[in-house]
Amino acid sequence: MKKISNKELKKIKGGFSLTTLIGVSALVAFIAGVIDGFVNPIPCGGEE
Repeated sequence: MKKISNKELKKIKGGFSLTTLIGVSALVAFIAGVIDGFVNPIPCGGEE
């Protein structure tokens, strides 16, 4: 088996980064909020 240097390891693309995870989580939360707003609309200012 061939050993790979650190320089070669950094060139390898793939995997799942923390930034991607945060971005996907934020997108899911935003879409859930939009759907919740359509299904259960609350007027501005809350309950009166």
